Amino acid sequence: MNILVTGGAGYIGSIVVEQLVETTGDTVIVYDNLYQGHKEAVHPDATLVIGDLADANTLAKTFDQYQIDAIMHFASYTLVGESGTHPFKYLGDNITNGLNLLRAAIDSGVERFILSSTANLFDEPEQMPISEKERIVPGSPYGESKFILERMLYWLNKTKGLRYAALRYFNAAGASPVRGEDHDPETHLIPLVLEVAQGKRDKITLFGNDYPTPDGTCVRDYIHVLDLAQAHILALQALQNRPKMTYNLGNGQGYSNLEVVQAARKITGHPIPSDFGPRRPGDPAILIASAETLKQELGWQPQHSDLETIISDAWRWFQAHPQGYASS
Repeated sequence: MNILVTGGAGYIGSIVVEQLVETTGDTVIVYDNLYQGHKEAVHPDATLVIGDLADANTLAKTFDQYQIDAIMHFASYTLVGESGTHPFKYLGDNITNGLNLLRAAIDSGVERFILSSTANLFDEPEQMPISEKERIVPGSPYGESKFILERMLYWLNKTKGLRYAALRYFNAAGASPVRGEDHDPETHLIPLVLEVAQGKRDKITLFGNDYPTPDGTCVRDYIHVLDLAQAHILALQALQNRPKMTYNLGNGQGYSNLEVVQAARKITGHPIPSDFGPRRPGDPAILIASAETLKQELGWQPQHSDLETIISDAWRWFQAHPQGYASS
């Protein structure tokens, strides 16, 4: 099978590509404009096409040349905060580029499509852990853009028979032995904490210490990126027989911001100074996924997603790549 992975030079995309190449035997074509991705992150046995989803001609040529059978769509602007200040970048580009990809998929007869969606669909959850039955209240223009793409997939399944899976991530973290997280700017808590241990930052500021949680800081669900990759592979296989699927994808257990810092201190041996800042607008106190549907229907079981394993794997990668992919 020929699989097109958009955004396959980015953090999650590159590790999914790695796992596809090394465990499935499928042919993988990465389509990435390298705006946030890294050429060095692409597995050497995958084919890299440098192109933008806004470029319909390059996209069409790629489909014609490689006879694509399935798509995993990671390419996206993903910064929740930025989407509030630059909404058209998200409500415009994310949606338009996704539509270009979907049109090319339908025109080329692609039968399977996996969307990298988000837990930012659940800004005001009524129940915790959050199941697929939870009401959709996007927390930002970014979350809204993903929800619109999910709705597009629903209608293309209904009208064109496109089989799809929407995987709603919670907090992806960790690393494989050779690929990890290298963002500019970095906004995720675990790599920011580890940058303090590396000496790149003086301290970590945690936003809010007066939430209704055991230690007053936000609680989040962290999932190891390798477990995330396995869920994509299982979903791709299941789409051979199933028309559509939507899953919340997390560890099912929450860790507070302070617990993350304390675990990182233990693993790195660094004191990691911290302080508290004011709450950020729109940050819910607790976000934890229920992944029971995915476990029951596809047999998925996270293997790496305890907090110490996640941080240890990320720290090992940061030590081996002190300047990120520039170290390569």
